[in-house]
Amino acid sequence: MPSAHSLPLPASASPATPVLRPYQREAIDAVLAARRAGVRRMLVCLPTGAGKTVIFSHLAGLARRPVLVLAHREELLHQARQKLEHALGAAGAGVVAIEQGAHSAPDGAKVLVCSIRSLHEQRLARVISRRDFGLVIYDECHHAAAEDNLRVLRQLGAMDPAWTGTLLGFTATTARGDGKGLDAVFERIVYTRTLPAMIDDGFLAPLRGVRISTAADLTRLSPGGADFREDELSEAVDIEERNAIVARSIQELTRDRRTIAFCVTVNHARNLCRSLNALGVPAGVVYGAMSTDARARALADFRDGRTQVLTNVAVLTEGFDDPGVSCIAMARPTRSEGLYAQCIGRGTRLSPGKKDCLILDFVDLSELDICTLPSLFGVPRHIDLEGGDVREAVRIWQQCLFDRPGFELEAGAVTLPEIERRAATFDPLTLEPSAEVRAVSANAWFSLGRHGLALHFQKTRGHTSELLILKRAARGKMWEVSLDGEPKARFSTFEEAVQAADYEVERLGPLTAASALEQASWRRTLVPAGEGSRAGSTGGSSGSPGTLPLAEALRLAVWQRIVAAPASRR
Repeated sequence: MPSAHSLPLPASASPATPVLRPYQREAIDAVLAARRAGVRRMLVCLPTGAGKTVIFSHLAGLARRPVLVLAHREELLHQARQKLEHALGAAGAGVVAIEQGAHSAPDGAKVLVCSIRSLHEQRLARVISRRDFGLVIYDECHHAAAEDNLRVLRQLGAMDPAWTGTLLGFTATTARGDGKGLDAVFERIVYTRTLPAMIDDGFLAPLRGVRISTAADLTRLSPGGADFREDELSEAVDIEERNAIVARSIQELTRDRRTIAFCVTVNHARNLCRSLNALGVPAGVVYGAMSTDARARALADFRDGRTQVLTNVAVLTEGFDDPGVSCIAMARPTRSEGLYAQCIGRGTRLSPGKKDCLILDFVDLSELDICTLPSLFGVPRHIDLEGGDVREAVRIWQQCLFDRPGFELEAGAVTLPEIERRAATFDPLTLEPSAEVRAVSANAWFSLGRHGLALHFQKTRGHTSELLILKRAARGKMWEVSLDGEPKARFSTFEEAVQAADYEVERLGPLTAASALEQASWRRTLVPAGEGSRAGSTGGSSGSPGTLPLAEALRLAVWQRIVAAPASRR
């Protein structure tokens, strides 16, 4: 490890230095320990609102050599400078300066806050020539893997094995929309803390959720990539009917909550803003191509309460610091957990009088896994929290899984009380079908637990056929229907699969259809245990010793083949 590293042991905080929260102290200690161990390029992952700027401001105060702070948006530059000056107290006056556009940092500045986009090769060369940076802080560092950002890091020397400085990245998500990893830039994640843990400890606002279904069709969107294609998504969701639903939901559900709505494109943000204003909801819009003055006015109107809702396109996903926001409207569907976490993070900061943050998930027709508040916390995305705390959903879901291993939910919106009801009636060992199956079919379907369902019937007297509905995938058309071992079709829900299978049985004629009913006489025919058609189990509940009703023998044989045998091999 080079002797010239720039992060010494922590000194006593000055009276003006903000009091560190316990996890902020832990993060600082983790960074210092990693640097002592020889790690030069490290990453700290903390949720939005955790006070990352406080952490790196404290570290900047400890640094012996000049410090460079890299940010991506103009608003972030001024926020970072203000927080750095506040954290450094009296020592920060004249020490922190911005290097961006027409602003050039004076030679006496120790901490430079720079727009990474403005650091073209010549400008960066001039900045480097005047200072020997010992600490480079990269805010929102999930952007670091982009080629031009890597160019800046290379020119700084951060990627050089002989570099004596420290590259410290901060982000709320290590996931990138293009799928590129950050391991090419950073050596190690030295500290992380999860959003649920921060909420539980009282450092971030509790999150409540409402699921609002729309008729927008996403089923034809390209399934490849980490997220939807913007042009396809915009065409699917930026429609008058959906914007009206979103606007009406915001009007009715948010009451006096200050709300940020995330949209797909500039036109989408403008159209949603118009829909809100048409309902009498004061709304504004911000987007990247706006002039600096226009964007500043829109943000000021929102902060000062002249507008209640702010629609935007990506501008507010990073670094926007307004603790008074207490509702996030996800008008932009996304498959990216990282993007979703950044969006809802705009509402997680604590503020006087703020009890929680409401998340509005607008759910469109799709067979893909679209992120929702429940899915971000590790529970099924289809759960409708009905305005409840997501932590209660986590508790109920984890308890269900603990008490009833193998319990699963089908696709489709479901409430927490309904989950508890289903879990209470779930028995992985019973052959009885669920109430949902009995509601759509009069036939003698029987359960194979989490694997699926089965039904026996007779096309002709003495010749039994077997219909199976088995789960073959984790999402999409997961339920496969097969007849006598031959796959026939797949469906998104088992109710659809049952109805389709029943229809095919009915098409074979009234006698065949009658044979699929529970009361069909052939089911009570006694067969020797272990010798019935496809029966492989022994024992019986009726008839002579060593015999079974044919239906029971068939059911036990299927259970043995589909459920018991695979389980015994695990």
